[in-house]
This record gives sequence, structure tokens and C-alpha cells, in this order.
Amino acid sequence: MIHLYHKGTNENTLLLLHGTGGDENDLREIGRIIDNEANILSVRGSIQEGGMNRFFKRLSPGVFDLEDLEVRTKGLANFINEASQKYGFDRKKVIAIGYSNGANIVASMLFSHKNALSGAILLRPMVPRRDMELVNNDDTRVFIAGGKYDSICPPKEAKELAAYLESKNKEVKLEWINADHRLTYEELLIIKEWYLQRFM
Repeated sequence: MIHLYHKGTNENTLLLLHGTGGDENDLREIGRIIDNEANILSVRGSIQEGGMNRFFKRLSPGVFDLEDLEVRTKGLANFINEASQKYGFDRKKVIAIGYSNGANIVASMLFSHKNALSGAILLRPMVPRRDMELVNNDDTRVFIAGGKYDSICPPKEAKELAAYLESKNKEVKLEWINADHRLTYEELLIIKEWYLQRFM
């Protein structure tokens, strides 16, 4: 996978996963806001849709190709394992920050890979799939930021995702943001406070 890695000064690693059309540089500033001392592992989606980078295929807007999603989710989990060996970061201290399409593949990992992440910050996510029993993530804390006026990832999706995850993860916090699909600086400060209380 095309990616960038920056070694930090604490033991946490932020896994950054962009939205549709983004690349490995998109969320770097967000990562610095949340924890400017963490390692940064930022990945570019390897699927192309109309010239835009994505992490998995979809059949139409809002309709995911579940077979491809499963393959890509497994590939991302394997990549994290390989990167931890290559760069020497603690595999048990990886916190993912995903936006839109990036949030959806992180959510897919939470559904299918036990304790793959220490934490997950899902920005404008959708429910990745409704056809499987979720694994238990006894050590994983999840923050979901849903946009009240989001027409791309509707609020009902964030609410349903939180309901799916609540019984299988150590903690799930759903925060409603007074915004549409775009991110706000104010929500990043809320997320930072949540993050510092749990991972520092």
C-alpha cells in the first residue's frame, strides 16, 4: 500500500485513512491536532473510482461491494501488522482516524477483526455491512462523529453504527456535530479531549 510514516515521540500510532478522492496527505494535519507526538501511518486507498482514490469498491453511491470490502479490510489489517514490524511501533497501540470512506473500512475492521485497534475515531461513517455477527473488541474504544446535516452519510447511519458497536467494544461514544459532511475544527478539539483522556 502507498503510505507515509512519521516516527513520533510517544508510543501511540495514528492510522490515518482519507475519504473518497483523498490521499495519504489529507489527514496529516488532523493527526497533528489530535496528537502531535504520535507516530503517523497514513495510507492511500488502492481502488480507483472515476480517478478518485478509495479503500474499497462500491456498486453505487451508498451501496458497498461487500466481497471487495472483506478482501480490502483483511488487506488493511495485514498491512498494519507488516508496518508495525517494518517501523517498529507497538501494534497494540494503534488508533485509527478515518473520514467517510476511510471511516467505513475502519468500521469494517471493527466488525470482523478482534482487537485489531486500540481505538477508532470514525468521522462521518456509515454501517459497513449488516450481514454478519460482530467480533468482540474488549480493548477498543470508539468515537463516532456524525454530522447532523450530512446528506452523504446520513445521521441514521451513525446512530445505527453506534448501536451495532456498543455491545462489542469497550466504549462507544457518539457525538453529534452541528455540520454537514465537512469536518469542523471544533469537533477536532472535542475528539482531542476524548483521546487524551483515554490514550495518554
